[in-house]
Amino acid sequence: MLRRLLLAASGSDRVRRLVTSAPYARGVVGRYVAGDDAAEAVEAARQLLRRGLLVSLDYLGEDTADPELAAAVAGEYSQLISRLAAAGLAAGGRAEVSVKPTAVGLGLPDHGYKTAAENISRICVAAREAGTTVTLDMEDHQHVEATLRLVADLRREFPDLGCVIQSGLRRSASDCAELAQPGSRVRLCKGAYRAPDSAAFTARGEVDRSYVRCLRTLLRGPGYPMVATHDPRLISIAAAQAGLAGRGADSFEYQMLYGIRPAEQQRLAAGGAAMRVYLPYGRDWYSYLVRRLAERPANLAFFLRSLTSTR
Repeated sequence: MLRRLLLAASGSDRVRRLVTSAPYARGVVGRYVAGDDAAEAVEAARQLLRRGLLVSLDYLGEDTADPELAAAVAGEYSQLISRLAAAGLAAGGRAEVSVKPTAVGLGLPDHGYKTAAENISRICVAAREAGTTVTLDMEDHQHVEATLRLVADLRREFPDLGCVIQSGLRRSASDCAELAQPGSRVRLCKGAYRAPDSAAFTARGEVDRSYVRCLRTLLRGPGYPMVATHDPRLISIAAAQAGLAGRGADSFEYQMLYGIRPAEQQRLAAGGAAMRVYLPYGRDWYSYLVRRLAERPANLAFFLRSLTSTR
């Protein structure tokens, strides 16, 4: 129930205004968001890479309602990639970028698909020149079909374009079976968006079992799985399944969010695993943060105490 309330709050303008205007909110957000601009994000990425971690940077924002703003988001990503390349952080995909399709125009009422495809292509060109990669985030269940179509269409020119599958959706096992192709980069997560019972599993156990089914399919396939979870049990299962599939440490990776379980991130990296940190930045942090709290409601008490703290 708490998770449902938090997911509802992520879309509430009233709650957004209340939280973002709290005097100490930004200080707390700094635990989960790398900074307001690309310069801060690149420096945070540099520090993570120095510790043996990989990085995927996300410029926060979604549901763009204006074509010019969608183009501006694509421009921000292109400049971010240029900064990463200039700093020597992009080569070999050490620091890549994650892009939400609605942030670059997918949800526009007129020519949304075409706008998103053009903007994502622009980002992919910049990434290819820098020697790194792009992953398309998965958003609300209503955008899944269009996002997967974008991936299929754009992979003809950019075969290393990654995508995300959410195990919380009922369709995901089938999607993983189709995506388990040579060279296919697929990030598997549980999902942090509201969806009707007809489209999504409702019980945590069902989501976890779906995750394991999807994980097994991806690890046994010829692609490159990206195991995005903070769940210790699922991490152990992933390691065991990778061993059964005969996978080397360079044939898949773990992913976790910036600020969540940093000691575990270091443990995995120190053990020889590829461990990538999802690193968000930007001023539009509200929806992202509330969905993170929904994923792990135990963080809510910490966050609320911090909002009212005077020191």
